[in-house]
Amino acid sequence: MIRVLLVDDHPVVRAGYARFLEQAGGISVVAEAGCATSGYIAYLQHQPDVTISDISMPTVGGLELLRKIKQRDAGAKVLMCSMYDGRNLVRSALEGGAIGFVTKNSTPENLVTGVKSAFLGQPYLSDDLAILAFDQTPDEESQRIAQLTLRELEIWRLLAQGCTPADCAERLNISLKTVANNQTQIKEKLAVSNTAALVHLAQRHQLIQTVVN
Repeated sequence: MIRVLLVDDHPVVRAGYARFLEQAGGISVVAEAGCATSGYIAYLQHQPDVTISDISMPTVGGLELLRKIKQRDAGAKVLMCSMYDGRNLVRSALEGGAIGFVTKNSTPENLVTGVKSAFLGQPYLSDDLAILAFDQTPDEESQRIAQLTLRELEIWRLLAQGCTPADCAERLNISLKTVANNQTQIKEKLAVSNTAALVHLAQRHQLIQTVVN
């Protein structure tokens, strides 16, 4: 029996995932969490075989959860889910230690296959991501984004969503000085000079949702 932890801020999504996974057979959802903070606590308590985490959640996102879990257990199997399917986001999650990535636009069967593949230690991408050519030489912006750590990616995501550095510090439980240092590093690595440029770049590479007026 594959023991699974579900982390997603939408209860309806978690309920749907849990029902579908358990109906597939051989999978048991041993815990659920609505945010990355409670998800990490649940991970420590239950030590699941596979953790499924959404990337975009209120307060702290799935990339920070991935970072903390992998820091705690390098062999942990974390399957990321997201409505965003930007190549750089997927690449960053995989390079950050995720064993697979399933978009929320893919069929439910992809989630089951992803869990079973992750349990066996086999990397997995949902069908709609299979066409992404990860072996292609990335463009200049992609190369810059690839330099960011998971912590820097999460701070970038929060800033791009309108959080202040103080908000980031509170949500990530780190000092304001650490956020400021990371913010400087992010801007240098991405070759941008202001927050507006960070927002536009995040939207262009599907790290956050583009707001349509």
